[in-house]
Amino acid sequence: MSNELDVKRLADRYIAQWNEPDPAARSTLIRELWAQDGIQVLLDPPEEIRQAATSLAFAAPPLEVRGHDAVDARVTRAYEMFVAPGEHVFEADGETVVLLPNVIGVRWSMVSSRNGKAVGGGLDILALDQDGKISTDHQFIGAN
Repeated sequence: MSNELDVKRLADRYIAQWNEPDPAARSTLIRELWAQDGIQVLLDPPEEIRQAATSLAFAAPPLEVRGHDAVDARVTRAYEMFVAPGEHVFEADGETVVLLPNVIGVRWSMVSSRNGKAVGGGLDILALDQDGKISTDHQFIGAN
């Protein structure tokens, strides 16, 4: 990204996709933010998935989605689970950090709509392609 303003705008739009109530606007935002074959990798899956993998003698697998439709489904499901019921909202947590050229770190919190307190959060490491779109998103839940 060329300057801090662009980085902040990207981070703000990245957080906004998770809170967007309108499905068409959410899909448009995803297509504007993500490369066509962009991938999100959840590196620390939920405990129940880790336990199920362990019971089968597997290491806990990373979970991933690739492409606009899969990212859209992932973001939509998170919206339906956490934001749509009116219980939570996602917010940026601190400044966006430029880690390398075209690699940024976005810290976020899931905040209670009732009292404004963080009930969860994480860190997303976003690698951007030559057009400034997200090519990879490595998401670490609980790393806040």
